[in-house]
Amino acid sequence: MREGIALTAFTERGRELASELAAALGGTLRENTQPLADWTEERFAACEALVFIGAAGIAVRSIAPHLQSKAADPAVICMDEAGRWIVPILSGHLGGGNALAGRLAALTGGEAVITTATDVNGRFAVDLWAKRQNMAVLQPERIKIVSAKILRGETITVDCPRPIAGAAPDLVRPGRDADVVVSYRVPAGGALQLVPRVLTLGVGCRRGTGADTLEAAFRQFCAERGIAPEAIERAATIDLKQDEEGLLRFCASHGWPLRFYSAEELQSAPGAYSASDFVKSVTGVDNVCERAAGIEAGESLIEKKYARGGVTFALAERRKDYDWSWQDG
Repeated sequence: MREGIALTAFTERGRELASELAAALGGTLRENTQPLADWTEERFAACEALVFIGAAGIAVRSIAPHLQSKAADPAVICMDEAGRWIVPILSGHLGGGNALAGRLAALTGGEAVITTATDVNGRFAVDLWAKRQNMAVLQPERIKIVSAKILRGETITVDCPRPIAGAAPDLVRPGRDADVVVSYRVPAGGALQLVPRVLTLGVGCRRGTGADTLEAAFRQFCAERGIAPEAIERAATIDLKQDEEGLLRFCASHGWPLRFYSAEELQSAPGAYSASDFVKSVTGVDNVCERAAGIEAGESLIEKKYARGGVTFALAERRKDYDWSWQDG
């Protein structure tokens, strides 16, 4: 899970502005004694956004060795020491760079310089819509195909399993044979897939199971059941596992909150679940993974118990309502 905003500046006036912005945004400011290359490497991996107050060339050269993809990179902003021009140079949509530039401009009285084509032309931005709807982009390289079609004035089709509230934006319509597919099931085909983060992973494991074992089982589970791992938003298990270091590390590595339930709470969960006398003799409840997923999500299971190497998983979906909101404000 990424941290907040990190700022750096290279002149006395720039550092004064950076200090003010760090206080207003709850961010951190690079110490003059820390080499810029070291700071950039650390903060690029850890933070949601980096703000360079100084020449754009410094920012570009600093971040260049660390670039991965628009789905993984943090937002990067470059601005002058007077706070007049605020330019998002990386991850304007998925990383929130354009929105952050607007916040910075409001604080400095400057101008956010937005260069993203869909923004400039007032067109629907599929990656910004995904971010607003809490969806992961499975193939970020396909964003440009969808955006290019819209910028040519052609209509795109979005296939979503649930109704989308509100009026569809211009040049966007719901339907099948889509340019964009909303699904946590991994489909075949060339559409851009957006993965809604709506699934709860119920987990059971033997005492002392390591994080690597859990990760290997999880990857196999997703592959066999056709689930995009990005769809998991949280995990749940029995309170007997509160001190399981491997399980805690496994969930933390994915940024999932982990909820614990007592045997009594799990046993009283409504719904039909598979039962194991052995599990009940050990834990006090006949099934941990299915019941934990169902009670945490508040919905029925979409994937029943999967067992591998002393690990069990199950999945339940939290109901999510979607709308066509994609612009800030």
